[in-house]
Amino acid sequence: MKKTPYLYTLLAASLLSFSACNSTTSTSASATTDAIASAAQAAAAPELDLAGAKAAYISYCSGCHGEELEAFADRKWKHGSSDEDLFKAIKHGYPDEGMPAFAETFSDEQINGLVAYIQQGIKGIKAYDFGNEKTVEAVQQSEEQQFRLDTVATGLDVPWGMAFLPGGEMLITDRSGKLFRLSKDRKLQQVEGAPKVLAQGQGGMLDVELHPDFAKNNTIYLSYSAVKEEGGQTLSSTAVMRAKLNGTKLSEQKVIFEALPYSRTRHHYGSRLEFDKDGYLYISVGDRGNHDENPQDLARHAGKVHRVKDDGSIPSDNPFVNKQGAVASTFSYGHRNIQGMVLHPQTGQIWTHEHGPRGGDEVNIAEKAKNYGWPIISYGINYNGTVLTELTKKEGMEQPLHYWVPSIGPSGMAFVTGSRYKNWEGDLMVGSLRFQFLSRLKMDGTKVLGEEKLLKNIGRVRDVKMGPDGYLYVAVETPGTIYRLVPVE
Repeated sequence: MKKTPYLYTLLAASLLSFSACNSTTSTSASATTDAIASAAQAAAAPELDLAGAKAAYISYCSGCHGEELEAFADRKWKHGSSDEDLFKAIKHGYPDEGMPAFAETFSDEQINGLVAYIQQGIKGIKAYDFGNEKTVEAVQQSEEQQFRLDTVATGLDVPWGMAFLPGGEMLITDRSGKLFRLSKDRKLQQVEGAPKVLAQGQGGMLDVELHPDFAKNNTIYLSYSAVKEEGGQTLSSTAVMRAKLNGTKLSEQKVIFEALPYSRTRHHYGSRLEFDKDGYLYISVGDRGNHDENPQDLARHAGKVHRVKDDGSIPSDNPFVNKQGAVASTFSYGHRNIQGMVLHPQTGQIWTHEHGPRGGDEVNIAEKAKNYGWPIISYGINYNGTVLTELTKKEGMEQPLHYWVPSIGPSGMAFVTGSRYKNWEGDLMVGSLRFQFLSRLKMDGTKVLGEEKLLKNIGRVRDVKMGPDGYLYVAVETPGTIYRLVPVE
């Protein structure tokens, strides 16, 4: 939705201890706020009733606080958050803090309508506050399924990715820079020959994927934050290595993908790997924190989903293979930081989810040549509360199938298949780093019907996978633990 620009700083975030609209632009914001307040007060106040409060909020307030009240998440209220506190703030303002008064713009009844709408939104945001509720290794009762947790592996730090080997064994990457092989008797053995990584920030050893014909060729793929020294600086980038796995050793290592240019930042590597039914490998690369240049520039690798053959060469039908200056491996673009990618078991489509800023984590289907809009369109706002973009939709850019406000920090992704979880089949499981739970998205085709929050307060869920044994596996950070969800009749 395109919002009227002159209303952006009304209901300014001085309501919060963390200023939403004037924290980074103090001088210009002060002058702008004065002009905006004068213009707003000169305009005729719209006739609002309680039913019209949402429309009023979107028109007058969402520029600062987001259409879904994103700026109200994770903040302590400087002037209180009761009905009386909010009424006072809107009506009388806090001029010294950039919050204009609206006594001449709205009637008391209209202000009460805004207060009621804001309180309703705050209540929705608090849906992810699980209090002291704990996940224990006892029987868990979900809406449609009882299950217990079975601890599969411990002694890890940040288990970032999982891949299942024939015969009941598993490969596990640890962001610290290590690759482990988990035996059938649940013993961890470090695999030698893994690539050198920059284990800083969000970087390190990241995803792991088996070749579709692993049983014949023993080939695996590792994504990681590659490192090099240049001009006296330590730079890093997302890279993918192909290698042969022989017991607990790697051989024939070869880097088949390297995102350019390297960057000084230590975040937004992306790095999920997934093969499609035709044997092409998909690689997600985050925007590396440079949203101004990378996601929309086809000459750069960052902020994209890439598609390559199993040896790293470029498929001839890639969408930009004949476009001058474009990166030939690019499949889709306009992404922020994809940390979930999975092949749909029925349609064969590649589904992804990516991190938004404050608000606007998205679920998408990655389609050839499509632009997913970042940072031109977004359902989120900047971390400091300022407006990132006034647009949530634009022609030629894809809308998400689902988005979260506030951001849950999604990581890992799996469709439930098989008959073990009778009432979950076809649903989409997503891990939450931020709120530390497992999200079950109830699916009807490509439509999300609702969300159930499982494993509350279990820890930062980094990965979730369906195993070949028909069980769901969940990887949790620090202490790094792998759990298996075992249905209970």
